[in-house]
Amino acid sequence: MKSYLLPLLLAGLFVQATAQNSPFQIHLEPLSIPNVGGLQSYAYGQHAGKWLIIGGRLDGLHRRQPFATFDLAGHNNQLIVIDPLTQQRWTAPLTSLPIPVREQLSSTNMQFIQNGDYLYLTGGYGYSNTAGDHITYDKMTAVKVPDLIAAIVGGTDFSAFFRQITDARFAVTGGHLSKIYDTYYLVGGQRFDGRYNPMGPAHGPGFVQAYTDQIRKFNIFDNGNVLTVNHLSAWTDTDQLHRRDYNVAPQILPNGQEGLTAYSGVFQKTVDLPYLNCVNVDSSGYAANNTFSQYYNHYHCAFLPLYSEQNNQMHTVFFGGIAQFYDSLGILVQDNNVPFVRTIARVTRNADGTMAEYKLPVEMPALLGAGSEFIPLETLPAYANGVIRLDNLSADTTLVGYIYGGIASSASNIFWINTGTESSASNQIFKVYVVKNISSAVHELNKQSTGTLRMQVFPNPNNGVFGVKFQMPEVKQAWLTIADSNGKIIDREALKNLLPGENIVTRKLSNVKIGNAYFVTLETETERATVKTIIQD
Repeated sequence: MKSYLLPLLLAGLFVQATAQNSPFQIHLEPLSIPNVGGLQSYAYGQHAGKWLIIGGRLDGLHRRQPFATFDLAGHNNQLIVIDPLTQQRWTAPLTSLPIPVREQLSSTNMQFIQNGDYLYLTGGYGYSNTAGDHITYDKMTAVKVPDLIAAIVGGTDFSAFFRQITDARFAVTGGHLSKIYDTYYLVGGQRFDGRYNPMGPAHGPGFVQAYTDQIRKFNIFDNGNVLTVNHLSAWTDTDQLHRRDYNVAPQILPNGQEGLTAYSGVFQKTVDLPYLNCVNVDSSGYAANNTFSQYYNHYHCAFLPLYSEQNNQMHTVFFGGIAQFYDSLGILVQDNNVPFVRTIARVTRNADGTMAEYKLPVEMPALLGAGSEFIPLETLPAYANGVIRLDNLSADTTLVGYIYGGIASSASNIFWINTGTESSASNQIFKVYVVKNISSAVHELNKQSTGTLRMQVFPNPNNGVFGVKFQMPEVKQAWLTIADSNGKIIDREALKNLLPGENIVTRKLSNVKIGNAYFVTLETETERATVKTIIQD
């Protein structure tokens, strides 16, 4: 379940950007298919050019009132097949399936992955008539994709193409189900039972929320009749794996091996803000990368993984969605309300393992992307884990896949005014092209992404009392400077008693004026970051 917008606050972070020649460019082309309805946070599989769409929500951003949020009317109770080439759509109701299967497959934010002919779905959140409440489903369902697509198109019975098992370890929503070689990885997420309430679990009807704080590993044994799972030892980290509603992308690592990267996610344990660092995963373990910060595309959105073997560079492109930061005329603006954004950005991992973030010159045409999926062409040259072989795209312009659905928002920040009409589930489809050999394709390096400070001011706006949260990989001299909007320094001091890792210092400004802006700058001998804070009542 995506609790997209919590009672956070606003700031502006000024950062220098550097133009960089790009290894490729992205081009989006709208595609309209008759009768394709809007949908967000769904699961998909595909076969022979046709998409199988399961679950998700028919409405937009969830409302904050417990009686209205994640209601039954927003459940997707149909199986959907879409052929983007012939521009056709077929549907079939879930009513013929057993109740446990039907309920899970109408949920939102299931984890899913396709392996060959079979689509595996775990968890998901929604209202269960059986339980009489909103729950996270403790199920794994296997779906035979080619046969189900054919049955839906042909209008024949399809009940034989579903098998389901029950296991409490699959009661997860808002995580990701991925695969490295023969092992499956259920990364992050949470178990959420009850009705969502932004005021907390003790208000209204109440709810129970538990992050997994884990990477759960297992093998699947499936002969087409019997479905069994062998669980392996999970990796637990209450700090770095305390993440949900985010992106976990397949990767080719600098050593040529398959891996995963968990990008951003919410919420940090000390403050209700997104994570800025990432977690890299391979078959032997995981490690947080604290020398890289991702400022764009924090919540789950469509993403495109591309690897250049020639340059040993891994590129992951993120399309819109929701983020704590966005660019405005060269200024990186921090908005702790975590708004909808139009940003398209890429994160590149170089041969030496260093990572950096770049803003693309193209944007989403509107506030789109949250809860959408990128559906790649099956015929692309790709690695076994789905990463596209960039060097093998021989044409100057190559269609690599499609983006479908997600939330379309009418404004950046709508959570506290959301009546259900300010956003909707998008029915928009985009063709996604990779364009190579374009010398004028310039991407802007976000220099802050390669730093280690990860500075954030909270709350923001504030009444002159605020905290400054930042990271120090090792203790070094640091200075905090506060200046007014004219650049006049009103306070500067050397920080003392700093510790390796996370640090939080608090400050109280005196003689402040309501509506004035102040600039908070943190600097060391090698780095500098500035945040604009607004004074309000």
